[in-house]
Amino acid sequence: MKILISDYPDSLMPDHVLETQTLQEGLGQDVEIEVYEFHEEKRAEFYERLHDADALLMAFLPVDKEMLDKAPELKVISINATGFDSVDLDEATRRGIGVCPVGEYCTQDVSESAIAYMNALNKHFKFYQKDIDERHKWDYAAAPQWPRLKDQTLGLVGFGKIGKCTAEKATGLVKNIVAYDPYVDEAAFAERGVQRVGIDELFAQSDIIVNHMCLTAENERFFDEAAFDAMVRKPIFINLGRGLCVDEKALIAALDAGKLRAFGADVLLDETPDLANHPLVGRDNVIITPHAAFYSSTSIEDLERLSCQNIVHFLKGEKDQVFKLVNNV
Repeated sequence: MKILISDYPDSLMPDHVLETQTLQEGLGQDVEIEVYEFHEEKRAEFYERLHDADALLMAFLPVDKEMLDKAPELKVISINATGFDSVDLDEATRRGIGVCPVGEYCTQDVSESAIAYMNALNKHFKFYQKDIDERHKWDYAAAPQWPRLKDQTLGLVGFGKIGKCTAEKATGLVKNIVAYDPYVDEAAFAERGVQRVGIDELFAQSDIIVNHMCLTAENERFFDEAAFDAMVRKPIFINLGRGLCVDEKALIAALDAGKLRAFGADVLLDETPDLANHPLVGRDNVIITPHAAFYSSTSIEDLERLSCQNIVHFLKGEKDQVFKLVNNV
């Protein structure tokens, strides 16, 4: 039995001790585990290693029909992430290959990041830091006067696990919380004292808007020119979902026109952006992190362990114990 751990070099784990330990404990010491850095120009070499693999562990590789054609023994794809849009799910299902993302490992971390963004942007940390480090100015009044968080309304777009966790953390920090999610039942809102609203109401009422939506075909470029025009309170906008949820050109235009007070993001439209030439970089009222909202020692340990346990359970026929299986195989 062979497990192939592969991804782009900067997406692989720093070491594979916990992954190896978890796989060997579950599948036996004689399981073959190979780690391979994926390079697009060496795709043929990657295919040689994939050819006899029973399981593939990755996060961002584009698993399409061509790749699956090169993997006749493959039984399961375990993903070191919550998303699975990089996998051709229909093709994997047709071949009986299980697709197992990690359903939950960083809820606390991403919701902590949402609160951090709210505070940092509302208190002008980036502006003051640049004033001190680059302009050598010591002037509290140089930044705009904005209300304290306690006087503002927080709007959450997406009220799944992370949205609920952010609401719990924000309770008491803001005046009130509204949320939009057509797929969540009323009780989830009521339990947390969050007002359920339509998206137009959320855009109109919110001083701070945080995107926690999972990416789907229906919400690509959800935040477009019309959405930013509807944000009448000129809010802080924070994207902790996916870059494709935002029309980046419309976002930049909204910032330039003063329709948004500030912007924070852990994701951009391009997962490998040209930062030297990106129009969002270098602004006093924009904070961007490199898809790091999930990042902590705890979350990484959970991610490695759960993704490998998914492989173990699937290959042992224990599908009911797989943390998350997104296709019917």
